[in-house]
Parts: sequence; structure tokens; C-alpha cells
Amino acid sequence: MKTTIKRSDQLKQPERGIVKGYASFFNVLDHQRDRVAQGAFSKSLRAWRLMGKTPKMLWQHDVKQPIGVWTHLLEDTQGLYVEGRLALGVVKADEAYLLLKEGALDGLSIGFRTLKAVEEKDQKARILLDIDLIDISLVTFGANGKALVSQIKTT
Repeated sequence: MKTTIKRSDQLKQPERGIVKGYASFFNVLDHQRDRVAQGAFSKSLRAWRLMGKTPKMLWQHDVKQPIGVWTHLLEDTQGLYVEGRLALGVVKADEAYLLLKEGALDGLSIGFRTLKAVEEKDQKARILLDIDLIDISLVTFGANGKALVSQIKTT
């Protein structure tokens, strides 16, 4: 599933503050002892698309600190690929931009509610089969160490 928001001002020139990366990878045991199964995002992404919205882009999962908008979300065979735009001019977004440019910040993390999961007793873990995606945050340390910003547009 792909959720896209296109605005006419996006077509003028590439913008600074465009962020790309994977917010989640499938079948990776994270620090919370969760493993996201392929397809776990499909219902939630469909619901967001039907509302014409995307999950919130937050700073460190703080609901009081939105820092941009996610413009593309795609559940592929690897995980949840995302692209978004920092709201430059917002203090925390400016800070995030500078930290991303310097390589001091690169983590992505999903905020969600578990709708369906099964226990993986031998690993003492949960396999997340269906989740309600609430936000995707830029974070210092994410639960899934592979979930990282792979690109930040600086010009």
C-alpha cells in the first residue's frame, strides 16, 4: 500500500529537509522483544489512505512536538519504507535537520497499538501480525536498530 500526498509547491524544486528511510523492518527482533510480521501494516495504511492522511511525524514520540509530515508510506518485502518532509522553521524540526545532517541523529521508530499478536515462546517475544500505526518518529535510539534514516536532503 502506498499513501501519497502531492502538493503543487512540491513540484517546483527539491526541498531541504526531505527524509527517507525504513521506519520498521520485518522479522527483526527489536529491543522490546517484538518482531513485526510482513503485512502487519496493511490495514492501518489502508485506513490512513482512506482518511486522506498519514501518521504523524513526531520528535521522540512526543505528541506535543510534531516536526513534519510523512508524504509516502510503503509496506514492501523488507518493511515500512517512508518519505517525509521536515517542517523547517519549527524549532525542533530545525534541530532534527541539523542533527540528521551531522549524523548525530538517524533513528526512526513506530508508535502503534497492537491489534493482533502471537507469542513466540522459544524467543520470549511477540510476533506482531496487525498493528494500528499512530506515529513515526525521529528518535535517538529506536527499538529496531535497523530502522534508520537513509537519506536527508540538504540542498
